[in-house]
Amino acid sequence: MKIEDILSQERRARMAAERLLAQKQAELSDANRMLSQHALSLSDEITETREVVKEIKGENSQVRADLEKANKEVVIAKRRLWDSLETIEDGFAVFDQTDRMIAANSAYLKPFDGLGCVAPGIQYVDILNIVIEEGIVDIGDLRPLAWRDTMLDRWYAPRRDPLNLRLWDGTHIQLVDRRSRDGDMVCLGLNITETVTYQTELKEARIRAEAANRAKSAFLANMSHEIRTPMNGVVSMAELMAEGDLDEEQRLYVDTIRKSGEALLTIINDVLDYSKIEAAKLTLHPEPFDLEKTILDVITILQPTVQEKGIQLSIDFDLFMPSGFMGDPIRLRQILTNLIGNAVKFTSEGHVLVRAIGIPGVKNEDYRVLISVEDSGIGIPKQMQAHIFGEFNQVEDEQNRRYEGTGLGLSIARQLVELMDGEIWLESKEGVGSCFGFNIALPALEQVVEPALPDNPGKAILALSDGLNKSILERRLKALGFVVETTTGTAELLKKCADAKVVFVDEALCAIGSPDEDPLRALRSAHPDIELILLTPPQKREADCSCVAIASHILHTPVLRNILFETLSSLNSYAQTTEDMEADAHPPQFEEPLTPNQNRLMRILAAEDNKTNRLVFSKLVKSLNIDLRFANNGLEAVEAFLDFKPDLIFMDISMPEVDGKEATRRIRLLEQDQGLPRTRIVALTAHAMPGDAEEILSHGLDKHLTKPLRKSAIFEEILRNCPQEAISPQDEV
Repeated sequence: MKIEDILSQERRARMAAERLLAQKQAELSDANRMLSQHALSLSDEITETREVVKEIKGENSQVRADLEKANKEVVIAKRRLWDSLETIEDGFAVFDQTDRMIAANSAYLKPFDGLGCVAPGIQYVDILNIVIEEGIVDIGDLRPLAWRDTMLDRWYAPRRDPLNLRLWDGTHIQLVDRRSRDGDMVCLGLNITETVTYQTELKEARIRAEAANRAKSAFLANMSHEIRTPMNGVVSMAELMAEGDLDEEQRLYVDTIRKSGEALLTIINDVLDYSKIEAAKLTLHPEPFDLEKTILDVITILQPTVQEKGIQLSIDFDLFMPSGFMGDPIRLRQILTNLIGNAVKFTSEGHVLVRAIGIPGVKNEDYRVLISVEDSGIGIPKQMQAHIFGEFNQVEDEQNRRYEGTGLGLSIARQLVELMDGEIWLESKEGVGSCFGFNIALPALEQVVEPALPDNPGKAILALSDGLNKSILERRLKALGFVVETTTGTAELLKKCADAKVVFVDEALCAIGSPDEDPLRALRSAHPDIELILLTPPQKREADCSCVAIASHILHTPVLRNILFETLSSLNSYAQTTEDMEADAHPPQFEEPLTPNQNRLMRILAAEDNKTNRLVFSKLVKSLNIDLRFANNGLEAVEAFLDFKPDLIFMDISMPEVDGKEATRRIRLLEQDQGLPRTRIVALTAHAMPGDAEEILSHGLDKHLTKPLRKSAIFEEILRNCPQEAISPQDEV
C-alpha cells in the first residue's frame, strides 16, 4: 500500500477521532450544564428543606412546650380537684365497670379508719362485707346478709334512689350513686347529720307546738264553757228582770248587768272566732238569705244604742239590686255587726249610713255587692289606717281610750271578707268621720220586682224630720217616677197636697192633741182619697200618735225596699180595677185548716245538771202553757224519755254520769228499736268552740244553741215544734 494511502487513512482516522472528540466534548458540556442546573435546583431544594426543617423544629419545640405546659396544668387541675375533694366533708369515690374502686377521698374512707384494705383496688362487695363485720353501719333489724343483698340489688338496679344510713358514731350519711355512660359508678356520701338533727328538732318542736295548741284549744273550750255557764244565769236573769215593773234606777242596774254580760260574751266570741280563723278551720256555709233584711237585722239590734246616743242610723239599699242571694248570712252578719257597731260606737253625734250597691257580673245571677258604712264620728289618724285591720290593733290616743274592745273585730271582718273572695278598705279623716267598705261576690236568687205603678205616678210629699231617711226615701221615689216635694213640718202640707197622690209623714211631726189642732186630720178631711203613710221609729212596735187612725199605712224606718214596693203597689190610687183583677189575677186557693183534737199540753223535757240554769230556763218559759220536766243528768233524761214521752227535748251536753251526747245516742236507739217517731233534740250548751256544733250534731241532735240562753230562740223552737194534738203554748193558761 502506498504511503499516500496510509497517510490518507490516518488523516481520515484522525479527523474522525477529532470529530468524535468534539462530539463527546459537546455532550460533556451539555451534561455539565445539566448537572450544573440540577445542582442549582438541588441547592434550592436543600435550602427550602432546611427552612422547612428549621420551621418544623420550631413547631416541635412549641408543641413540646405546650405539651409540657398542658401536662403541668393537668397535674395542677388534678391536684386542685383532689385537694377540693379532700377538703369537703362529703365522701366521694369512683368504681370502674368491674366494681373495683379507682379512687376515693379521705371523707369516704374515714368510716374505715385503720382498715388498710379499704383502698383503691378493693371490690364493692368486699366493702359491704367489711361494713357488716366491723359494725360500721346500723342495719336495724335486718340480718347482715339480707342487708348486704339489699345493698347489692340497689347497686345493680337501673335506677338508684338516695339512701340514708346511720353510722355507729351517730353520723347520718346519704348515699347518692350514679353510673356513667362508660359504666363507671360515681358515689357520693353526703353528711346529713345537721339536717337530720334539725329535722328531729323541728319534729320535736312541732310536737310541742301541737301539744301547746291542743292545750290552748282545751283552755279556750274550757274557758268558753266555764264562762258561758254562769253568764247564762247573769244575762238571762237580767232579761227576765227587765220584763218586770222597775223604776228608773232599777232598770238602770238591770240594763248595766245585761250590757256588761253581752260585752263579755262579745269578747269571748271574738277570741274564739280569731282562734278558729288562725287554725284555718273556719268554713263558710252558703244558704239562701235576704241581704237587705240581714242588714236591717243588724241595724235593729243596734237601735237601743243609737237611740240612747241620739244619732241617725239608716240603710240605703240599691233600688234595682236583688235582695235574695246565696251566701253565709251568719258570717256576713258578723262582718256587718263589726263595721256598723264600730261606726255607732265611735259616733257621738250625726249619723251612720249603710249603703249597699250591686254590680251585675258576666252572668245576670252573679253580682259584685259593695257595702259601705259611713259615719260622722271621730275618724282615724292617717298614720294608723294601715294597721287598723291588724290583730289586737286599736287607735291608742286620749280620744279613743274610753272605747272598750279586744281589737279583733276588724281583723276578723277582714279575714271573713277575704274568705268570701272579696276585699275590704277604709277611708277616714280625723275629726270628720270614716267610711269602711267591702265587696264580695254573691250569686243572686231572684230578680228585682218593681211596684205596679203607672208611668207617671204623680206627686209625693215627704214631711220627715230625719234628714237621712228623707234623702234616701226621696231618691227612691224619684227613681220610681214620682215628683217629690219635701217639707219639715205639717203646716205646709195643706198647701202642697192639692194634687199629691202620696204623703209620707214622720210620727214625730204629728201634733198630739185635739183634732182641731192636728193639720193631718184637716188634710184627710180636705183630701179623703189621698194616701197617708205614717213612718215610725224602728224600735217602736206601734205608733202612738193621734194620726194612726187616719193613716193608710204605718211603716217602720228605715223602710225596706220590698215593704216600700208592696205598700206602693197596694195603694188605692194604683190598684187594679175589679175587672182587671178577675181577668189577670189567679189568687191561690187555701184550704181551711184542720182543727186538731187539742186536749193536752205540749210536753217538754229539759236535761240540765246546773241548778241556776234550770231556774233560768223555767223562768224563760214561764209565760208558755206547757208541761215542763227537768232531768238532772243524761241517765235521767233517757228514763224521762220513756216515761214522759216529750214532744221536744232541750239537752245539755256536759252532765255527770251520762252526758248529753251519749243520752241522745241512747234515745235514738230506743226510737229505732221500739219504732217510735223521731223526737227533736236541741242542744243547749256552753260549748261554742270551732267544730263543737258539728261534733255535737253528729251524735244525733237536731240543733245546736249556745248559752247564754236566748228567750227568742227557745220560744221559736217550742212554737215551731208543737204537735197538732197539743194545746198551743201561747194559749192562756
